[in-house]
Amino acid sequence: MLAIQPTDYSAQLSLSSPLPDFIRQNLEGCASLPTLPSVAMNVLATARSPHANVKAYADAIENDPVLTTRLLALANSAYYARSAPPISSCQEAVACIGLDTTLAATLSFSLFRQKGANAYLQRVWSRSLIAAIASRYLADRLCRSKKGFVFTAALLQDIGVLALESLYPDEMESVYETPMVFHPELSHNEQVLFGCDHAVVGAWLAAKWGVPTTIAEAIQTSHLDFSATSAEQLCIRLSGHIADAWLSPAPAQALVTLMRKLEGHQLVEHIELGELLNNIETQLPSLANILDITAPTQRDNEALLAEAQQLLFEQTLDLRARLDQQQKELAQLLERQNDLESRSRTDSLTGIVNRGWLEEQLDKRFQKCREDDGALSIIFIDIDHFKTINDQFGHAAGDRVLVSFAKLLNASVRDGDLAGRYGGEEFMAILPGENANGARKFAQRVAYRLQKQPMASCEDRPIYVTVSIGIACLEDGGFASASELVNAADQSMYFIKHNGRSGIAVYGR
Repeated sequence: MLAIQPTDYSAQLSLSSPLPDFIRQNLEGCASLPTLPSVAMNVLATARSPHANVKAYADAIENDPVLTTRLLALANSAYYARSAPPISSCQEAVACIGLDTTLAATLSFSLFRQKGANAYLQRVWSRSLIAAIASRYLADRLCRSKKGFVFTAALLQDIGVLALESLYPDEMESVYETPMVFHPELSHNEQVLFGCDHAVVGAWLAAKWGVPTTIAEAIQTSHLDFSATSAEQLCIRLSGHIADAWLSPAPAQALVTLMRKLEGHQLVEHIELGELLNNIETQLPSLANILDITAPTQRDNEALLAEAQQLLFEQTLDLRARLDQQQKELAQLLERQNDLESRSRTDSLTGIVNRGWLEEQLDKRFQKCREDDGALSIIFIDIDHFKTINDQFGHAAGDRVLVSFAKLLNASVRDGDLAGRYGGEEFMAILPGENANGARKFAQRVAYRLQKQPMASCEDRPIYVTVSIGIACLEDGGFASASELVNAADQSMYFIKHNGRSGIAVYGR
């Protein structure tokens, strides 16, 4: 049968990713590019017509006896199981399977005549066949009115492989040499080699033949993820993943991976996976026979599902265990981080905060009190004659004095106040919201407690201490920074030390 010139609609196709110029030029100049016979061209022209009907399709097909015979076989197959008398005319067959499926069958019959013997092409045809069966099952439940359209796009989703194989046979054989690789990964490998994948090339080829643009567009998006905007898009995209799982050397694991990808997807939550697999198993042999291709290996679906469920259960347990371990490790990291942070701001001898943390917190509180026009007082304390204590009782006793005084000071502050060791025998207390009068009373309480409570003992001798205390209040001076406030308190403290020690002085008073 002579081929006729197809109507080229590739210029009308909006590609989601551009077809590289060198690919386009090679496609347009390739003499071995797959072509369609005249009967397929006539069917495509009919599909494009706004007046297309069952009779028009039948008239276009009846000129090809082989195609007519296969179409009748398809209409009478288990794929379209029916209790009515056998279908005996082309028009009845078209009416039975629908216009979209008639178009898909016509194109498939024509393409499979050219299928060749490459092992990877056989896998491609097997995938297309399984995807078409799966898509029809899915569409019957998710978008019944689009069932024929979905079947057509799913069946033709890999025709771009034909074109790339015609252009680059060696490269394509290397891309497809591993049967375990799923099509999303194959698409990535094609992108690396050619700058586009076979879905985009297939869409261009379909449009070049004159396939309706809606089908060509569905072909080019067939390998995208499941974030589809319509039920028919989801059916087409999901069909390829199901076919990949069916053909995988490890189908149970492939199904588990697919189920995890679909978790929480509202459109497919009511799809029964076992029923879908059984549908493929039932329909596959007859449809493969009609298309004259070797049917893929049948699966024991019951055992396959049981294995997949067991794997899913085991992997879920493993995932939970790893999640628990990660949470435990995270908690330990947070604990260590908190411990390190606490150590970084804690004086190692006394256990109260150190100078660095005192200064950091004073800066923050100083700024806040200035912004809020609030009161703030700091108290600078120096233990009197501390060197004498070390010389007379030893440094261990001196350390005990520092620890005891730190506890006394820390117990004296309120919530929101902060007491810390500034260095050596010097300590500081930060009192937000406290004026000079309140700060003086605080200092007097500390001094009084020191009179009543020894800070250490040595050979049963109690060690009492006195302190020199300097106070500076934000309200008493034009302090521009926290460090100026500290210097003022320090000056007040040294005033006491130079005037007999054991006393309290307020800066500016």
